[in-house]
Amino acid sequence: MAEQTYRLLQLLSLLQARRDWSGPEIAGRLEVSERTVRRDIERLRALGYRVGALTGPDGGYRLEGGADLPPLLFDDDQAVALAIALESNVFPGSGIEEGAARALATLRQVLPSRLRHRLDGMPVTSLSARPGDSPPPVVPPEVLVELSATVRDCRILRVDYSRADTTLERNRLEPHGLITLGGRWYLLAWDLDNDGWRTLRVDRLVLRPPHGALFTPRAIPGGSVAAFVSARFKGSDHVDRWPCEGAVVLDLPARGVHPFAGDGTVEELADERCRLRAGSWSWGALAAAFLRFEADIDGVEPPALAEAFAVLARRAHMASEVGA
Repeated sequence: MAEQTYRLLQLLSLLQARRDWSGPEIAGRLEVSERTVRRDIERLRALGYRVGALTGPDGGYRLEGGADLPPLLFDDDQAVALAIALESNVFPGSGIEEGAARALATLRQVLPSRLRHRLDGMPVTSLSARPGDSPPPVVPPEVLVELSATVRDCRILRVDYSRADTTLERNRLEPHGLITLGGRWYLLAWDLDNDGWRTLRVDRLVLRPPHGALFTPRAIPGGSVAAFVSARFKGSDHVDRWPCEGAVVLDLPARGVHPFAGDGTVEELADERCRLRAGSWSWGALAAAFLRFEADIDGVEPPALAEAFAVLARRAHMASEVGA
């Protein structure tokens, strides 16, 4: 019976993945006879799925929409993928956060115990994407599930880690949290070999089971995984704020600046002007970010930002002479 149920899940996945399937195609994918395919199609119909028959030399099948929602069936990979997507809130700011949380609770209630145990308490933190992020690499869901289990169980990880310069490290880690940022997955961990906090890209990790002994979680600087990792990406080790913060008055209305302000704040002023407060990893980078609005600027603060504008002005003047 278990084998038949699993085969029905595979068959349903095929029918949902593509509009039309021939009988021989399905039989080949499931490694069964066409007679077995016909029987399984009838079983799906009995469960309430409207599977239409196609005419032709080999015949075929199509999963059609229906007025009544039949039982929802997910194979293991689909259930894990759906739970991870809901847990990590793949659409932050879209207004569906509450619905996603309720859907995740419903999904957990109907998951088989073997999957519910692996996914319960999955420690995932989601942060907003950064401007200019490139397409993220693919991380297998089983890796995310295994990492989340070590975070939940407080168990030491043994991994090989490929650095950006292609050198290979062998590390022992105390994993404290999984983070998704701009579609990329990161692991926040205490590096036992280097005695410090690390934020490692999961796609560069190779797990080396069996995992090690249990550990006692450490206090995370900033108070949470999200605060610490957000601070790290801003160039700070402890406080979740940019090292350089300043403000300017732009000769633009607030409505034209706000959509492009990122994590900055926009204050509307008189005469269709606005004050923009923002931060960056350096004063020069912050000055350049303000200049991208291509508007007149005054009210610059603090003095360090004004000095950065002067440096950029000299460089721009030199560049214009070179190009003349």
